[in-house]
Amino acid sequence: MAKKAFQTEIKQLLDLMIHSLYSNKEIFLRELISNASDALDKLNHLTLSDDAYKSLVFHPRITISFDSEKKILKIADNGIGMNEDDLNNHLGTIAKSGTKSFLENLSGDKKKDSNLIGQFGVGFYSSFMVADKVVVNTKKALDTKAYTWISSGDGEYEILESSKEDYGTEITLYLKDDAKEYCNKWSIEDVIKRYSNHIQFPIFLQYTEEKKEEGKDETTKEEKEDQVNKAKALWTMSKSELKKEDYEDFFGTLAYDKEKPISYIHTHAEGKLQYKSLFYIPAIPPFDMQRMDYKSHVKLYVKRVFITDDDKELLPSYLRFIHGIIDSDDLPLNVSREILQENKILEQIKSASVKKVLSMIESLAKDEAKYKDFYAKYGKVLKEGLYGDYENKEKLLQLVRAYSLKKGEYISLKSYKEAMSADQKGIFYAIGKDLETLKNNPVLEKFKDYDVLLFADEVDSFVIPTIGEFDGTKLLDINSKEASEGIKSEISEEQKKAFETLIESFKGLDGVNEVNLSDSLTSPLALTDEGMQNSYMEQIMRQMGQEMPEPKKNVEININHELIQKIKDMPKDLRDKYCLILFNGAKILEGQSLKDSKSYVDSVHEMLLKSI
Repeated sequence: MAKKAFQTEIKQLLDLMIHSLYSNKEIFLRELISNASDALDKLNHLTLSDDAYKSLVFHPRITISFDSEKKILKIADNGIGMNEDDLNNHLGTIAKSGTKSFLENLSGDKKKDSNLIGQFGVGFYSSFMVADKVVVNTKKALDTKAYTWISSGDGEYEILESSKEDYGTEITLYLKDDAKEYCNKWSIEDVIKRYSNHIQFPIFLQYTEEKKEEGKDETTKEEKEDQVNKAKALWTMSKSELKKEDYEDFFGTLAYDKEKPISYIHTHAEGKLQYKSLFYIPAIPPFDMQRMDYKSHVKLYVKRVFITDDDKELLPSYLRFIHGIIDSDDLPLNVSREILQENKILEQIKSASVKKVLSMIESLAKDEAKYKDFYAKYGKVLKEGLYGDYENKEKLLQLVRAYSLKKGEYISLKSYKEAMSADQKGIFYAIGKDLETLKNNPVLEKFKDYDVLLFADEVDSFVIPTIGEFDGTKLLDINSKEASEGIKSEISEEQKKAFETLIESFKGLDGVNEVNLSDSLTSPLALTDEGMQNSYMEQIMRQMGQEMPEPKKNVEININHELIQKIKDMPKDLRDKYCLILFNGAKILEGQSLKDSKSYVDSVHEMLLKSI
């Protein structure tokens, strides 16, 4: 059969594996064992749920053997196996490998980059970090034909029809000179115990043991086979049997992550529903956490039989950073994706699991330093839950943090409320694209006697206005009329009359709704929103392609500002131009972009010329 070329991205990946990612070569074995375990999981499920496979004699195992002299290492499994199409789709194209995402996320740090391999599903190709040639001999369960895939990592691969007695897959690695250490019993055992000890299928190591009989010069050779791993599903074990190190080691196996998790929670539920769950918060956020097409990191098992790791319904999307396992005793083994979406048992497990995860985060919040680290990584994703998870809204509100203008740090809504003054109408807040822009908003000057919470994440524009209240206290946007009504400002009738002409000039500008006088500002003027949507929200909607009408603004004029005092007595045409410049300048301070920036700049230039 003619040789085939790898896709472009895989050629790039192979080049990296062969020439760059040397720092943690041993993970190739972890990856190949993980792939073998996946193949066993798939066949295990079919033998229990599909009549066509129930007659198969299936004793799942992974077998590793080596030849030190020839520098050959073999990893075999009796899992589902592959046919010719599977080999092309899994080992020759980007479709199943996640190669593109892996390449996009490389940092240049070889050690960190090599640790990403498992997370992106490109583990098979790590073989070329240690091997000059890789041969995959495989036969799919229930098929009669076997196939061999061969590549030297040079950009091409070949698939040939072959023979294989049993179903499953055997991978043969022809090791490079600098990788011959992996043809050593002790090295192989060490890697398996560190990375794959909790794989739930037995991993056997075959080797030759030389013995010298007492009193004789000759040595005898004995072929031996030992099980190297525990092969026990950790989540099924009692918590009393396990140590912190056990949980951390298992997380490394589950998430392909060398960093210790921030926290974990292990549950054995018994009663109407019987299930086990184990959830982790990783120290490093998943690479796809901010993407719509994120991959679920929670695996579903039924009575220890793997069902799926691709069901986003197991936890709500705002907990998409969680890694873990749910193992139910009550679901049927032949459960389909469609059934899962409507299954009442799974819905109850999901509801209970969310509460468990939130309780884990609540425990974290008791340690300020730990929670600060957690919130910096996951806070903006967690806040998404406020938009749809009404059942857990109160818990989520306790976990939210916002930047306190007075304290200069992130605080809870509870802390804010406890420090509120007696005359305060509610929890004052502002939303914008970044903290610096928010801090420069002139409207804040009206609230100088109060603390204001600043929200500067994109998600805040959607979720914060929907909160309504916290613990019986309203949340009030500082741009709203309701917030302003609580701010004392005494403007006399005489002052109103003195500023009538200036008010008319501002009212004549496009985009202005109401004009009010204020004595509580320090800037010349401030803008507030007429509608419920804030300026930043409007900008986001436009960026998403939504047609949004130009919002009308309320203008508050600082009657004590020197510039305002001078402008109010100018001739109308000059006064109108100054009002336009001030209005547009205030928009810029809000973080808005001007529709007609040239006209604004021309006006500024004209005024500058007149003043020179």
